[in-house]
Amino acid sequence: MTAGQAAPASNAPASNAPACVASASWQALGTGVQLVVTDSRQLEAGRQLLAADLAAVDAACSRFRPDSEIMRLGPGPARVSPLLAEAIGVALRAARVTDGDVDPTVGDAMAAAGYDRDFALVPADGPAVTLQVRSVPGWREVRLADRTRMLSMPAGLRLDLGATAKAWAADRAAGRLAAQLGCGVLVSLGGDIAVAGQPPAGGWRVRVQDVSGRPEDPPPGPSAVVAIQAGGLATSSTAARRWRRGGDVLHHILEPRTGLPAPAVWRTVSVAAQTCVDANIASTAAIIRGQAAPGWLAALGLPARLVDESGSVRTVAGWPAERT
Repeated sequence: MTAGQAAPASNAPASNAPACVASASWQALGTGVQLVVTDSRQLEAGRQLLAADLAAVDAACSRFRPDSEIMRLGPGPARVSPLLAEAIGVALRAARVTDGDVDPTVGDAMAAAGYDRDFALVPADGPAVTLQVRSVPGWREVRLADRTRMLSMPAGLRLDLGATAKAWAADRAAGRLAAQLGCGVLVSLGGDIAVAGQPPAGGWRVRVQDVSGRPEDPPPGPSAVVAIQAGGLATSSTAARRWRRGGDVLHHILEPRTGLPAPAVWRTVSVAAQTCVDANIASTAAIIRGQAAPGWLAALGLPARLVDESGSVRTVAGWPAERT
């Protein structure tokens, strides 16, 4: 769903060498993970902490694991773990602040469109599917009591936290790691980027594009390198996760009012905000809002970069102009 990656760093020096920026990359939550720290001596400890954090998030929130907590929810009220309660609370807030554009009750509609397993396992091509226009159950059908963590929702409703969980996990991990390691930290989950602690000189350099890449590599299409000092940056894209069923090209950002992939107005929307999850909520809603997105983002004062299907770039609210 996301694209954008921080500048890589050199290998960690010996333990008696001066601190410098270092990074590590691996796969988790069905996407690429990148951890960057400003003190290379803390890289291995940070990698272990982040891996443990992401394993806990996966066990609680994954809709692709039959043993995950969210997939084991049955009919009737249930008390959920603090971690799952926090993740669901973030998803419900996203629905509330976007008037339902980003809705966690799209699980069944997503599966019907073919995204019913980890994306790496989704066949790129397949037979035609018949998708019916019908609204999803709606986030107001989900009730979560803050104090007791009791979750209530109609029988058969399937939650999908994919629109917010990675960005929330990035924010959560970056803050925890910066506090424990005592250095600047960048966490990128599939390009959903959160930073915390003291940034490197000049800020964290990030290249934003349709497909994640390193700032020093030649970009395959429209791209921009920006620097962020704090908060988060997220990119939502209809180009990154696409598959074909019959003659139809489908993607994973659904319009909750129809249950169908959102019309392809913007292939990529990147947003910077005070947190990665706020940036991700805005970028996902912008894909769904289509032509109304630039004005909506500008009114919120959120710096954003929008790329249409032809590759034309539009920026709003102080996003740096493209270099030509």
